[in-house]
Amino acid sequence: MFSGEKRNIMLVIVRGLPGSGKSTFAEKLGVGFQHYEADMFFMVKGKYHFIPELLPCAHKWCQEQARKDLEMGLHVSVANTFTMLWEMQPYLDMAKALSCWMDVVKCTGNFKNSHGVPDSVIEKMKERWEDFEGEVEV
Repeated sequence: MFSGEKRNIMLVIVRGLPGSGKSTFAEKLGVGFQHYEADMFFMVKGKYHFIPELLPCAHKWCQEQARKDLEMGLHVSVANTFTMLWEMQPYLDMAKALSCWMDVVKCTGNFKNSHGVPDSVIEKMKERWEDFEGEVEV
């Protein structure tokens, strides 16, 4: 995707609406991939405790974890909604700066979302969705 010599490291960006199968897809990448998503920031003793005002911190944490592992030479998958392209930009920049191979995967399944996101919120996310040229749809 980027010019120049690539390191043998992969970053997979997994995006989609709540309930589309992002986490399941990213986890199925399996052995050899470190997996992160902003929702992990809100897990406390195995339970999800979302605090909206901490969302910027959650995304920063996710980016820091991904960068640290990529710098260590590990493959990374990041699963978040990424409804708008600017939300993925830190990862696109990271892959370019670290000369990583990168794929963007769009999940389109229709499953029960695991965090109880209201349908009205999901509809708003659909309305602002921006496609990424070259993404693979699953």
